[in-house]
Amino acid sequence: MATSTDQFNVVHQPDKKRFAILLDGTEAVLQYIPAKKQIVFTHTEVPPSYEGKGLASRLARTGLEYAKEINQPVLPLCPYVAMYIRRHPEYRPLVLPGFNV
Repeated sequence: MATSTDQFNVVHQPDKKRFAILLDGTEAVLQYIPAKKQIVFTHTEVPPSYEGKGLASRLARTGLEYAKEINQPVLPLCPYVAMYIRRHPEYRPLVLPGFNV
């Protein structure tokens, strides 16, 4: 049976510059750097025991929706976020002009 990502709550932790899903004693995270004119997504990490359950996708989508909400372009230096944008072209308009995903 597949696990629904709806059961995992993403928490924005601006003081730690990340989005996180709190799990049983561990966490999955999407780290970012807030710059003056963009958000730089730097790293996505999911514990091995939770891989393949869609957590990285949920983090990427939440981070990108946040960027859209605050009207900030993104610089997806994190390979996972860049791949997510390639697979979900609706987020390409968010990418900083001149950056190729």
